[in-house]
Amino acid sequence: MGMTHWATAAAVVLAGLLHSPLALAQSPSALIALAPQPAGEAWPTRAWTRSAPRGADPAAIAAAADAIMAAPHPELGETRALVIIQDGRLVFDRYAEGYTAKTRHVSWSAAKSITHALVGVAALEGRLNPDAPMGHPLWPSGQGFAQVTWRQWLQMTDGQDWTEVDARTILENGSAQALFGPGRLDVDRFCAQRPVRTRPGQSFRYNTCGITLAAGGLGRLIAPQQAPDQRRAALAAWMRERLFGPIGMASAVPEFDAQGTFLGGSLVYATAEDFARFGYLYLRDGVWENRRILPAGWVDFARFPQPAKETDTYGAGFWITPPTGDGVGWRSLIVGEGLRDAFSAQGRFGQVVLIVPSKDLVIVRLGQFSGDSGKSWDILGDWMGALARQFPDRPALSQPGPESR
Repeated sequence: MGMTHWATAAAVVLAGLLHSPLALAQSPSALIALAPQPAGEAWPTRAWTRSAPRGADPAAIAAAADAIMAAPHPELGETRALVIIQDGRLVFDRYAEGYTAKTRHVSWSAAKSITHALVGVAALEGRLNPDAPMGHPLWPSGQGFAQVTWRQWLQMTDGQDWTEVDARTILENGSAQALFGPGRLDVDRFCAQRPVRTRPGQSFRYNTCGITLAAGGLGRLIAPQQAPDQRRAALAAWMRERLFGPIGMASAVPEFDAQGTFLGGSLVYATAEDFARFGYLYLRDGVWENRRILPAGWVDFARFPQPAKETDTYGAGFWITPPTGDGVGWRSLIVGEGLRDAFSAQGRFGQVVLIVPSKDLVIVRLGQFSGDSGKSWDILGDWMGALARQFPDRPALSQPGPESR
């Protein structure tokens, strides 16, 4: 399809995305506005501009880093990289011994947020409609998951019978079985054959397979009917051209299985500064160097609660802080007042890209928990929340305002 036809298709898809009742319901004006790039500030495509923090005590920030990086923490283990971006500038970074700014770190489930972005890129190009069924070669029309939309897969309201976070053993953990067990050579097929648990769109269930299926769907769109090596190369090139390259995320290495399926539920490798660039793309409403990378409203879709009643701490591809309380079903990473607009990409063992629009702030913490327990996440969340509160609100965003477009 030529570029003219892609542009026409994109216009049709985006018209449906922005004017459908569901899309509008996902983007209420109560969300804290996403600020544009500060006037005169260089985009960090090649390098971050460094400066002292605005309105925060550098010594207090360093002391907070010392608290979890001076030695292995009994619950948080190793914090291997800590990067803080305020107002588009790198105001603090520190690396544990043996790690540098050039070290690639594994995302684990923070890759789900990257898959959310890639689906948005494809929507902007007119390759898919988020509210249309995603489909799969193994799903007969009208049966099983054939009618589950891209939006529902990203919100984890797909209705798939899946056991992961509540698994009692590794043999019960679907993610472990998909990535390292019987599904490892063809994870897309393994995930597509999971049974139906509930009617799609009605309940939330954390599901790595669902996001991996979305990544497989992208592969079929970008490189249809190609051999595994060709599909892998074509999709990796598209990712670099449409997402990683434009935002300067040059270190990003996505992982694929033997069939050429992007393991978008779990595995992307990148430096801490590049994970910060990814967070900054979402802080800037999907715009980079005055070019729209993600559709208008796509970031709001990520940071607004999905419709199911089981939790209010998950949006689409990102974890969020609920409007009130500490979270239904799942405790939010960031709790308490003053940071209700925070949302984050999160991965196993404490990989976090925290985005706080009201403070114009991105905080990246990468490392390895001593144990991936709920207690570890609670401690990390309390620490990151206390760190974020050291930074003042950006004056222009101190009150909720109309969403950025």
